Amino acid sequence: MKITNYKDVQTKKNPHGVDVRKIHENDDVQVIHLLLKPGEKLKPHKTPVNVFFYVVEGTGIVEVGEEKKTVSVDDIVDSPKDIPHYLYNESENNFRVLVVKTPNPTNTQG
Repeated sequence: MKITNYKDVQTKKNPHGVDVRKIHENDDVQVIHLLLKPGEKLKPHKTPVNVFFYVVEGTGIVEVGEEKKTVSVDDIVDSPKDIPHYLYNESENNFRVLVVKTPNPTNTQG
């Protein structure tokens, strides 16, 4: 059995300049732990695979395509592939999200 705590995983350098940690990966899925501190955001971008966001702490805003919603703990947001998405934290607290990509995008690149 493999157990991973996100705090034990190195932060991954990324174009958004936020705390991103790849906490799980296999042939089928990639799981990223995302921490947005107050005022931080992900820039709008697309992924070549389906994604869902699972909120584990705090409140934030998620935009997928033309839809924009405030989300909080235990909410799951579906983000289909090739649709722009954007997450940001306008609150005074941390916004932690698990980003689940399926299939694993590293296996879909040509």
